[in-house]
Amino acid sequence: MKTSTKKILVTGGTGYIGSHTVVELQASGYEVVIIDNLSNSKLFIVNQIAKITGITPTFYQIDLNDIAAVSTFVDNHPEIHGIIHFAAYKSVSESVEQPLKYYSNNLNSLINLLSCFSNREIAMVFSSSCTVYGQPDQLPVTENSPVKKAESPYGNTKQIAEEILQEVTAVNKNIKAIALRYFNPVGAHSSALIGELPLGIPQNLVPYITQCAIGKRPAITIYGNDYDTADGTCIRDFIHVVDLAKAHVAAIKLLENESAKPYDVLNIGTGKGTSVSALINAFESATGQNLNYKTGPRRPGDIVKVWADVTKSNNLLNWKAKLGIHEMMQSAWAWEQYIHTHQILTSI
Repeated sequence: MKTSTKKILVTGGTGYIGSHTVVELQASGYEVVIIDNLSNSKLFIVNQIAKITGITPTFYQIDLNDIAAVSTFVDNHPEIHGIIHFAAYKSVSESVEQPLKYYSNNLNSLINLLSCFSNREIAMVFSSSCTVYGQPDQLPVTENSPVKKAESPYGNTKQIAEEILQEVTAVNKNIKAIALRYFNPVGAHSSALIGELPLGIPQNLVPYITQCAIGKRPAITIYGNDYDTADGTCIRDFIHVVDLAKAHVAAIKLLENESAKPYDVLNIGTGKGTSVSALINAFESATGQNLNYKTGPRRPGDIVKVWADVTKSNNLLNWKAKLGIHEMMQSAWAWEQYIHTHQILTSI
């Protein structure tokens, strides 16, 4: 899959993981074009990226569910040879409450992209999730572990999307794809210029922690403390978002190799499990902030414990997560302080 240009389309590129990946792509010499409908992000992130890298990525506000708009974009950008597809709704709890919203958006956006790029040699890195494993029978979970019935519509959209990619790449030799099954991204860029920016009440734990510490939210609720774990709280494989972003660059580079498989799946995590309670303690230790927290009932769709076997991704991508929980918590807190100091509106 050789090309004279190195232009990559990043869908959802003003979002949390997307923006960090744009930074790493630019640092690796790629030219980046962002598509985002700004339904869960803000346009100023494009300028924040430029402050970090000195390069302003090209931005288009397009809804990927609008196939006519996607088709026009593709026709006007023949130089794009790679896609990193983040654009999707991502709240497990919201997907349980509004399943059709998730099936419609998350699947149609992928189908439209594949349809419009079907006649062009293209490499796609797909944003998948460890939710495809459900509650694994054995830990750490490997890529060969069975994909179980999803615990949520969100998780099911990732399973179906992977099936779509596997089936399309099997018959369309123009398209190669890697689905990155990542675990729990947290933290922010070391510059504190970009990070997780949830609009409204955070659905993820770490931004809720930082908002509590800064005084935006009341006590943190730990959803369940009676699970079959050492401290009774759920266990996750938390990975620094910068490490995760670098894995996407490595995946694009792998797909650019003529010998790359048409389709593959890779776990992206640290290979270590950390409980919710331990994460809260790590935040307090890393930042010196004291948190108020309480225990609530278990939350529908939550997995008890999961962490990755990352042997395959370490070897195939020549990549490894390097940043630990301390750096994750410090950077997340620095970003929250930046949001507060610059009075960035996050409510809707």
